[in-house]
Amino acid sequence: MPLPFDGAISRFHDNAPPEIRDAISGARKNHIVTPEFPYETRMDKGEYEDTLGALQNQLVRLQADVRATGKRVVVVFEGRDAAGKGGTIKRFRENMNPRVVRTVALSAPTERERGQWYFQRYVAHLPTAGEIVLFDRSWYNRAVVEKVFGFCSDAERARFFAQVLPFERMLQDDGIELVKIWLTVGRAEQLRRFLDREKDPLKQWKLSSIDVEGLSLWDDYTEAIAETFEATHTPDTPWTVIRSDDKRRARIAAIRAVVATLDFAGKDDAVSTAPDPLIAGGPDIWPQCRNG
Repeated sequence: MPLPFDGAISRFHDNAPPEIRDAISGARKNHIVTPEFPYETRMDKGEYEDTLGALQNQLVRLQADVRATGKRVVVVFEGRDAAGKGGTIKRFRENMNPRVVRTVALSAPTERERGQWYFQRYVAHLPTAGEIVLFDRSWYNRAVVEKVFGFCSDAERARFFAQVLPFERMLQDDGIELVKIWLTVGRAEQLRRFLDREKDPLKQWKLSSIDVEGLSLWDDYTEAIAETFEATHTPDTPWTVIRSDDKRRARIAAIRAVVATLDFAGKDDAVSTAPDPLIAGGPDIWPQCRNG
């Protein structure tokens, strides 16, 4: 079977900086290839499964409380390509009722949508009473992806930054509980994951032309992400930034970011604790991830 995009990811690897190729080629099983990551190996599988199970139990209790009380919850998942958004959302949802918990992953806007107020197509997917909505990418596309690829003008992006915090405050003022999560991954680990997808017929569908072109735009992404944190991280609408070079730890941290933040009936404070501060925090940890 031919490789997607004519093997463009493999060709990028062959011409990548030597330190990135060396990190990938020298990686052992369960070994973390990002030197700056605070752990050398992945989280133990048994510990991961036990911790995940306990946290998923908390998610089920959260779901029951949301349904019983009519609460509305939005969780925004953003991050670098291949940072693990889809896998993390899967672990959120796998024991939850699809009538209560929805995932929203919008495709490129239609011609009609491009003529609308930017936030309009996202508003249509906000939760009703008793519902949790997980956005697999969100209105923050304008801040990063559209900026990096020139899909929006500087004026449109500036307008987005002027409107996004008032928009999010309106959601909160109307009673919607909002949690914003940003997953980031080191450059070598990102490339390793893309190479795995390129070779695996069951994962090739995850690749897009944006992924391929974005490999050479690491620094542009880094700058756009830093600008986004500067403009949109506030005490009322904070970002939780999670270093996801270890998918197991990242999934645990993301679920903790939700269950530790929200109040719900049956919450176990001994389980629903804050994420591991070595891999999760506010944008203050971003400088450690810039060159990843």
